[in-house]
Formats: sequence, structure tokens, C-alpha cells
Amino acid sequence: MLVIQQRITRGRRALQENLIVPGEVLMTRTVASLSALILSILLLVSGNAFLTTLLGIRLSLEAIEPSVIGWVLVCYSIGFVLGTLYVHKVIGQVGHIRAFAVFAALAAVTALVYPLAVNMVLWAILRVISGFSIAGVLVVIESWFSSRATNTNRGALFAVYQIVFYISAAGGQLVVNLGDPADFIPFTLAAILLTLALIPLSLTRMAAPVIESTERLSFFTLARQSFTGAAGALVCGVLIGSFYALGPVYATMAGLDVARTSLFMAAAIVAAMILAWPLGRICDRFDRRRVMFVVSMIAATTAVVVAMTGSANIPLLMVLVGVFTGFSATLYPIAVAITNDRMETHRIVAASATLLLSYGIGSVIGPIVMAKLISVLGPSGLFWGNAGFLVLLASVTSYRISHTPDVPVADQEHFVAAMPEASVVLAEIDPRNEDFYLTPGMEAEVRGPDDPEPRI
Repeated sequence: MLVIQQRITRGRRALQENLIVPGEVLMTRTVASLSALILSILLLVSGNAFLTTLLGIRLSLEAIEPSVIGWVLVCYSIGFVLGTLYVHKVIGQVGHIRAFAVFAALAAVTALVYPLAVNMVLWAILRVISGFSIAGVLVVIESWFSSRATNTNRGALFAVYQIVFYISAAGGQLVVNLGDPADFIPFTLAAILLTLALIPLSLTRMAAPVIESTERLSFFTLARQSFTGAAGALVCGVLIGSFYALGPVYATMAGLDVARTSLFMAAAIVAAMILAWPLGRICDRFDRRRVMFVVSMIAATTAVVVAMTGSANIPLLMVLVGVFTGFSATLYPIAVAITNDRMETHRIVAASATLLLSYGIGSVIGPIVMAKLISVLGPSGLFWGNAGFLVLLASVTSYRISHTPDVPVADQEHFVAAMPEASVVLAEIDPRNEDFYLTPGMEAEVRGPDDPEPRI
């Protein structure tokens, strides 16, 4: 019996001393240790996505002018951008779990206040608070994900986070079917989901991670080094920001009922997730600026077709919108890849922070411009406007291709499907970030066959 105990002790010590352990086992253990975090993400993102679509439908049912709807809903993006800049101070003062509780509670309270008074000024303020709060909870969640990453598992963790995020966002759209948007019950359900997200993370025993200040490049510095990347991130913000804000408005004005509107939005999100992998393979084999040009033109063409055909054929509309949003969403990771190809490895995180800011600026511009076009041209104005921005991006990309040298395909960084609906913290575990280090207090990294010396 004593011999068996000694062997068990030696086995445990061997693991602690960085002996090789199968990567699948390590990854399974890591994901299991993050189960509470993943459950919180599922509840939080589904609740927030549900609420965003619900608000667009409710405002349309209230017969609010589309241009006013655009101004109200864009306040979420304003709050989100402010949140990514300032929530670190709150987290630093009160800690991660308390900060998460505060931000999640704020998001839940705003969901309950909406149906109390359909007042556009009040709703605009609530959207700012909601955007700020969601930015805060994402920074907390992504910090925990980052703290559990090592050089051998961070690529897989990066992918797990994005898959969970997209599945939650798509699932949240389907919750819209559970109640009448003109009633208060759906808003209560959204608040319940946001509140339930507090429970798993509040009960976790994981040590709180350390958030370090992130270096930022100025937008003009980034544009000088990668104008195409900066432009791609901004235009992607315009497209995705306007679609998430005004997609439900378009669907309602086009005559879709609540059930079809929820499927309309869910299909768009699922398409964005599905198209990320094949386009990533293409980006690793061809010049990425040319890929961006082709993607922009395909998305622009699809947007024009949607604008011309409208909702005459609902199944065709959903397929076309899925293609449009799928290609549009890939513009951001392509922009990140183009930028990283021209950036020193130690500045990848700083560049990612500025690209996210560029995306955020675009997500503010998009709903305002597209809402005005909807007021003038009807629901098709959303897609005519998006087509215009895509053609502009394709023109800029074509000009840069003809006037600046290419990065040889052999010298390109490996493509990673970066997700814009995140904070800059997630960029720290981007597999292309060669300056990644384990945070103090983490368990030691296990050596893999391609990484003989762990960096701690």
C-alpha cells in the first residue's frame, strides 16, 4: 500500500515538473476547469443578443422613425467603445468577481427598465449603459480565459471561446419566439438570462487573473503601416454594427413575423461562424489584400441582390443574407491578418487594440447612416448602403494593391479567425502573438513536442 502511495506521489510530482502529458488530456482538463466560465458566457451572450434583436423589433412595432431607431441603437456601440477603454479601472479597484457582478447586474436592470417607458432619450441612455456593462463583463471573462492559456493550448482556447460566443449569439435570436415583443415578458426573460450569468462565475474557485495595461497604437500610425487593415476593420464595423442594430428593423418592415425575424438573425450569425474556416484556408494560400478585394465584391454583389429582391422569397432572402453577413464578418479577421503581416510581433496586441477601436468607430457610423437610408429608400436602404461601403473598401484595397508592395505568401502570418465582438484581452492569447507569457501564479506550462522550453 505504501509503495502504491509513493508511486502516486511521484506521478503527481512528475506532472508538476513539466513532464510531457498528452495534449488532448490537458485540453480536456483546461476546458473542464473553465466550465463555469463557459456557462456564464452562454447565458450572458444569449441574453444580450436576444435583447438587441428584441429592441429592434419593439421599436419597429412602435412605428418609430428608422432614423431615430438608428440613433437610439447606436448608443450601445458608443457605450461598448467607452467600456473597452475604461472598465479596466473598475476591475482594478474592486476585483474581477465584484466587477463582473456589477456589470452583469447593470445589464439586467437596463433590460427591465425598457418596457416601463418607451421614451427614446431614456432608451438611448439605457443602451449606453448596456454597452458599457457588456464590455465590462467581456473583459472579465476574456481575462480569465487568457489566464488559463499556455503556449500549447491557447490556440484551442481561442477557438473554443469564439465557437461558444457565436453559438450563444445565434441561440439568443431564437429566444425571441418565446413572447410577444410588445409585452414586458420578453424583457424580463432577457434580464433573467443576464442575471443567471452571475451564478456560475460567482461560485468559481479560480484565482482572479491579472489585467495589465495594453499599449495602443494611434489610428494614424496603424494606417501608415497597414491602411488596408485599418479600413477593413472600420468597414466591417459599419456592416456588422448596422446589421445587428437594424436587421430586425429591416425584417419587420419587410413583413417578416417574429419567428421568421429570429431565424433571419440566427442564420446570419451561423453563416459568419461557418465561413470563417474556409476563408481562413484561402487566406493562408493567397495574398490577403486580394482576398479582401474578392470578399468585398462578393458581399457587395449579394447586398445589391438582397436590396433588389427584398422579401419576395423568404428562404432565398435568408440564404442571401447569410452569405452577405458571412462574408462581411470575415473582413475583420482578414484585416487583422493583413495588419499583423506588416507589424512587428511584439506590437500585435497594440495593433489589435487599435483595430478594435476602428471597428467600434465603424459600428457607430453604420447604424446612423443606414437608418437614414432606410428612412429615404425604405428597408432596402440597409443593403444599398452596405453595398456602397463594400465597393468603397474594394476600391481602396485595389488602389493599395497597385501602389504598395505585397507581402509574400510564404512570409504571411498564419491566419486566425479573430472575432470583433470581443475586447482586446482576447488578442493576448492570439496564437500569432509571440510575446505571450504565462501570468504569475498559473500552473506551469507542460512542454509540447514543438515547444521544448516553456516561457513562464
